[in-house]
Amino acid sequence: QVQLMESGGGSVQPGGSLGLSCAASGDRFIFYAMGWYRQAPGNERELVATMYSGGDTNYIDAVKGRFTISRDNAKNTVALQMNSLKPEDTAVYYCYARRTKFANGYWGQGTQVTVSS
Repeated sequence: QVQLMESGGGSVQPGGSLGLSCAASGDRFIFYAMGWYRQAPGNERELVATMYSGGDTNYIDAVKGRFTISRDNAKNTVALQMNSLKPEDTAVYYCYARRTKFANGYWGQGTQVTVSS
């Protein structure tokens, strides 16, 4: 019974920073992948960043150089540091985790990130 608990969303001006955090509870399993999706109004949900258990990462081009994903496997947490935020980063951000490469994912409840002046 895995639950993903997110925190850190909020409102910030363009150029500012926010840090998101997600903690997995109910399971000591070290997940194959943990990361973050986001969905803006009218858009499809997109995978923003992923970190695998061995440390490899993937980012979409729109956030490369600005966002950094990190994991603490001992604590089963994943974080997303977002710098130089732009209005187009505004979205609901969702934490996710997968036990194996082909397993269904677990999802957090989502946290709102708003970037505006």
